[in-house]
Amino acid sequence: MGNLLGEYLPILVFLGIAIGLAAALVAASLIVARQRPDPEKLSAYECGFDPFDDARGKFDVRFYLVAILFIIFDLEVAFLFPWAITLGDIGMAGFWSMVMFLGILTVGFVYEWKKGALEWE
Repeated sequence: MGNLLGEYLPILVFLGIAIGLAAALVAASLIVARQRPDPEKLSAYECGFDPFDDARGKFDVRFYLVAILFIIFDLEVAFLFPWAITLGDIGMAGFWSMVMFLGILTVGFVYEWKKGALEWE
């Protein structure tokens, strides 16, 4: 039992170093950096809403649409990595099936583009 727990010692050492380093970096930034935010830093950023406002306010549905489209295309592109690694083993059938997959992905992207889902007003 002691030998089994001894195998976890490097993980515990690694976690201790990581937590200690993270705490040291946060403390150093609080000590070294100036803590006086200016009006530019407190202004609205990308979404156009005030950063310190009521969290239950209405949010434009376009942000959700863009986020969902990003997740869909990001996940579909993630299928390219295992395909690229095993391309030598799967042969031409695997190659043409991925070409068909990418064609369907491209048709979906063009459809969204033509519908205006990627336009921002």
